[in-house]
Amino acid sequence: MDLPFPTDRFTPMGSELMPHQGQLVAAAAGGHRTFLLADEPGLGKTAQALLAAEAADAYPLLVVVPNVVKTNWAREAGRWTPHRKATVVQGNGDTVDGFADVVVVNYEVLDRHVGWLGDFGFRGMVVDEAHFIKNKTSQRSQHVLELSQRIRSWTARPLLMALTGTPLINDIDDFRAIWQFLGWIDDSKPLGDLMDALEATGLTPADPGFYPAARQCVIDLGIVRRRKVDVAADIPARRIADLPVELDDKAGRSIRAAERELARRLVKRYESALAARESATVVEGIDADLVRKVAGWELKDANSSATGENVFGMMRRIGQAKAGLAADYAAQLARSAGKVVFFAKHVDVMDVAEESFAAQGIRFASIRGDQTPSARQRNIDAFVTDPEVAVAVCSLTAAGVGLNLQVASNIVLAELSWTDAEQTQAIDRSHRIGQTEPVTAWRIIAAQTIDARIAELIDSKAGLAARALDGSDEVASSTDVQLEALVALLTTALSE
Repeated sequence: MDLPFPTDRFTPMGSELMPHQGQLVAAAAGGHRTFLLADEPGLGKTAQALLAAEAADAYPLLVVVPNVVKTNWAREAGRWTPHRKATVVQGNGDTVDGFADVVVVNYEVLDRHVGWLGDFGFRGMVVDEAHFIKNKTSQRSQHVLELSQRIRSWTARPLLMALTGTPLINDIDDFRAIWQFLGWIDDSKPLGDLMDALEATGLTPADPGFYPAARQCVIDLGIVRRRKVDVAADIPARRIADLPVELDDKAGRSIRAAERELARRLVKRYESALAARESATVVEGIDADLVRKVAGWELKDANSSATGENVFGMMRRIGQAKAGLAADYAAQLARSAGKVVFFAKHVDVMDVAEESFAAQGIRFASIRGDQTPSARQRNIDAFVTDPEVAVAVCSLTAAGVGLNLQVASNIVLAELSWTDAEQTQAIDRSHRIGQTEPVTAWRIIAAQTIDARIAELIDSKAGLAARALDGSDEVASSTDVQLEALVALLTTALSE
């Protein structure tokens, strides 16, 4: 559809929309209320939807999303609409804030909550990865359609937005559920604005010009599609986007328990060292120097394969717990944006990802350190040249250097590196001379775990390598990040 001049009137202080985002928000501010937003991944559809709701005053707002992105939606709501309270429906919904302006629920638990959600009084609804509802006979599609119908029945002009980077899945029938969600059609005929627009053409299906005119009528109702290459001047050529995920299953609870146990061990070690110290010097509060010494002792023990939970074992367990979610997101990207490079540190994480891709019917190429040179090259060639091979599953250490994978502009980092340099080398497999599109690296971060802290530390060290080029600093090593992670863990524990 044609869009108006961009606006930043609803953008919070300190944030900035790209022009293509501001155009959609301006359309909502101008009174448009239904959108099929099909921008490619990485172009900021989440921010556009949240600020469109702000422009349309479409609160309370219901957001239905895949499980892997629900935490990110809550985080983005806090960023783009900080004055609006957001709540995430987890499991049976025991922790839902009934006074929230934005309610985020994932498809997987929608069946448990469709009843009370239908009576909540929403004035807007966003369906993310809307191609998930293409099968109208599926339970989740029926629940989404029921909720949108309930919203339209008591709200005169609700904001309804379907978000998908996949503009056409197989054929036109795949659009029917999305159009029905938006209120453009029902099971048998066009409705409301679409019917009015078709009648205004003055044409019938028997007239030669009817179908092009009908197509334009549908587009004008709110189909918006921008590609990365179309807005390349407005977006960075290389960027990292963090995608926080909740580990709310048994593995997640085990990881958080292990992290607490590690923190307790560090505190005990700190307190023992403090009690044994002979120095007469008294330090008020937390002794930062001693904290660093204790962290160093712990890191030395971890490197020597000492028994007990350590930072390396925890990061591996976090990677295993994230593997399925990371693979799901990579699969979504592959369906909507084309080829994807999937990086992991550990073989068992790669195994889980490959099993997930196989189960979803997504062809992949595996690039590992234990392959012969000829097998490795065959897999690289398959990913680069075969349009049916959608994902390259790569070892961060074995495939992080020396490869040219510029056929992909989306990268999924399922596990964190210990250094920014290693992370950058992986991203540069796609971000290199010959790449024609901006590259986005999606880092999968386990929220509320040491994983999030390590991501912050890697980012804080990112500028050191650049400064080292002129001799003003030294490049941060992996040991620096590992030590600082333990320092942060102990400091937090001592502060509680």
